[in-house]
Amino acid sequence: MDEKITYDTFFAGSFSRSDQKKLGYGAFIGCLLIALSFCLVFMPYSSPQSIRLGTSVPKRMNLVCKSEKRSDYCEINGEDVRIDAKSSTVFIVASSQQSIRDLEDNNTSLLIGPYSRKEDQIAMKSVRKWLVKPVMESNVIPHCSQAHSVPAILFSLGGYSGNNYHDFTDIIIPLYSTARIFNGEVKFVVTNSNPWWINKFRNLVQKLSNYEVIDIDNEENIHCFPSVVVGLKRAPQELSIDPSKSSYSMKDFRQFLRSAYSLNKARAIKIEDDDDDDDDGKTRPRLLIVARNRTRAFRNTDEIVGMARNLGYEVGVAEADGNIQRFAEIVNSCDVMMGVHGAGLTNMVFLPENAVLIQVIPFGGVEWPARAAFREPSKDMNIKYLDYKIKAEESSLIEQYPADHEVFKNPLSISKQGWLTFKAVYLDKQDVNLDINRFKITLLKALELLHQ
Repeated sequence: MDEKITYDTFFAGSFSRSDQKKLGYGAFIGCLLIALSFCLVFMPYSSPQSIRLGTSVPKRMNLVCKSEKRSDYCEINGEDVRIDAKSSTVFIVASSQQSIRDLEDNNTSLLIGPYSRKEDQIAMKSVRKWLVKPVMESNVIPHCSQAHSVPAILFSLGGYSGNNYHDFTDIIIPLYSTARIFNGEVKFVVTNSNPWWINKFRNLVQKLSNYEVIDIDNEENIHCFPSVVVGLKRAPQELSIDPSKSSYSMKDFRQFLRSAYSLNKARAIKIEDDDDDDDDGKTRPRLLIVARNRTRAFRNTDEIVGMARNLGYEVGVAEADGNIQRFAEIVNSCDVMMGVHGAGLTNMVFLPENAVLIQVIPFGGVEWPARAAFREPSKDMNIKYLDYKIKAEESSLIEQYPADHEVFKNPLSISKQGWLTFKAVYLDKQDVNLDINRFKITLLKALELLHQ
């Protein structure tokens, strides 16, 4: 999938807001998701799109719904829950007449798009909505045609799935946070299913669930479960889990990844002051240059490789592709990873502890969201972060525009022309020719960090 998806999320919404200086990256504002809860409180929606907090119904309903900044979700525990794909409805058989009256009084039929970026209208256009509907009598709803003895999690593979960054931040990490507590005894009920996505991440899916995925959109059967989670829980920040609100942390998640992909390197190399890199090469830190062949590509990769080797690095160059196992092994074997801002840097999740990530930031108003995308998440991953912001002279834009053009003098004015214009100039048409002498300082800093 075209990597423009990543930048649609980071930038597009910002051009409708007043905070242009930071490109309006409003997606990072909001409350944190709570951890998986089994309390017996129901907080109903006041409309299909929002939850009226503070209203409770009898505890016997055993239904909890939350509206968080990035996602809506419902936990339905210990009830007769029926999923009907034809009507896009999750029916809940209420336990008493009083329960259903209370629910009806509070307008509790709720519509959920089970994808963890609900504030993004572009993403949600491709997400199927599901109605969560309590009923009193089981004989007024479709009868079970396939009963299951374990819980289910219903979530969508629509939105921006297929882009590596969004695969992790919108789906995989929230799925881990929601499903891990079941220890494999849970079934994944997927809407907007993509078989290629399931195949791509089969290692992770099978690590979280002991059962085959149910492609609910193509099901004629009425699937019945003892409990269901509709939607996924996610923290408001990208690529993160808030351990104060969850039973798990990003440290746990990265250990989970190492187990799923059989990654052997738990910690990056620690360079001792008396190491002699010229002896046998065993102590030479490994540097991975993440290549790009379409946009924001390095134009002088060979020069970067030569300079890094002279500094004492063992250097490799590779481009991320659909083979997660292959690239995860490459990344995990390295101590330093560098690349131009883009979805390929998401593979930082496979780096060993105490490794260093170097993000090369393109010219023109990209700095703040770029750091939000990768610098902030690096903290919880125990990854050391450096960035290098290129100058106009290092950008291919100098070949396309005169030196006194607004593209160089005032990127903010370009952003005011709208997302598509900004994207076309600074993201789609820009390659990078690093100033080797200037960038050398950043690689030396990375070596210093590996001494710590």
